[in-house]
Amino acid sequence: MKKIIFLAIACASFAISNAQESINAPKSNAYTSETSTTIAFDKAEHDFGVISESGGVAAYEFTFKNTGEIPLVITKVSTSCGCTAPDWSKEPIAPGEQGFIKVTFNPKGRSGDFTKSLTVFTNGNPSALKLNIKGHIGPND
Repeated sequence: MKKIIFLAIACASFAISNAQESINAPKSNAYTSETSTTIAFDKAEHDFGVISESGGVAAYEFTFKNTGEIPLVITKVSTSCGCTAPDWSKEPIAPGEQGFIKVTFNPKGRSGDFTKSLTVFTNGNPSALKLNIKGHIGPND
């Protein structure tokens, strides 16, 4: 019984000392700083106009500029629908440099008006922002 109590106290002491170390440990993110970075898109919405269901995927590339003071990192881009697929600049974008968010939209099996969104997550301020694509899927050619 004494061994079990001793072992429990030793484990608790170890856990408390490790928790204290992680609280006091400095953050080791190369992009964490007192300064922040910002992102400026040329436009936040693209209208494809009328596209055909049988015409294949439609694509557009949003461009942006890092208007901040530290490298900008796109951490993730999510879409509102499985019919859209994103691609983006994977390397950090230096201050003053440009990057891209490319989106493809597959109209197969759809008709009428559509509006889809992309949420861009960054290390900047704001940390998340939305882009939109829209258009109309017309009759097949």
